[in-house]
Amino acid sequence: MSRLPQRIVCLTTETVEVLYALGEQDRIAGISGYTVRPPQARKEKPKVFAFASGDIAKILAVKPDLALTFSDLQADIARDLIKAGVPVHAFNMRSVEDILGMIETLGRLVNAEARAQALVGELEAQIAAARALAAERLARNGGHRPRVYFEEWDEPLISGIRWVSELIEIAGGDDVFARESHAPLARDRQPTPQAVLAAAPEIIIGSWCGKRFRPERIAARPGWAELPAVRDGRLHEIKSAIILTPGPVAIREGLPLLQAFFDM
Repeated sequence: MSRLPQRIVCLTTETVEVLYALGEQDRIAGISGYTVRPPQARKEKPKVFAFASGDIAKILAVKPDLALTFSDLQADIARDLIKAGVPVHAFNMRSVEDILGMIETLGRLVNAEARAQALVGELEAQIAAARALAAERLARNGGHRPRVYFEEWDEPLISGIRWVSELIEIAGGDDVFARESHAPLARDRQPTPQAVLAAAPEIIIGSWCGKRFRPERIAARPGWAELPAVRDGRLHEIKSAIILTPGPVAIREGLPLLQAFFDM
């Protein structure tokens, strides 16, 4: 009899993405309603929870032998599942290294270590290639890194989380709020409009979680029309499902988008 989990509930999209990538999707018994990758997961797997809310009875109905959660935002459901007797593994990715570590850990949990290491190797190779291209660009530009302001939310302003800041650096940019990105909570990543103005970003990237980025709203903020990014029309969007998901997609798809913006 196998001691490996056979009925896993994934309450965030990145663990679904990884289990499918490892060929272990048959172990998934339920997913979050916010799961987007891979697309077939939404058709094949029952949706048993949202992200921070839902009915624990729907989770228990699929008889999970392991639940995978993410961060303090799912602390309450993790607690309730533990009280109900369900084993829980709570991931808490904050950096690119954390994302790679999550893949390795998930590989060990389902006895797919070799495939997990291969996936990590592919992502590490992509990161190394991006660094090399960034170094070439920097050499051509006299070592100048474009100053980048990444905005996760507009009301209030929330700047980029750590893995986003690191991807900006890998792609050859300079996150103007890199220090703040290490803060564990979004409430600690809330720059004032004056701080953004003082940073004078040359590129602004919006990823407003759950709604479309509106560059015209950026330009209409008092004083922001004079920012280099606004003046030069370097306002870009990366969908939150890509760059704000702490899984392979952030590296596979988010990093190339950043590189493209910096090459413009």
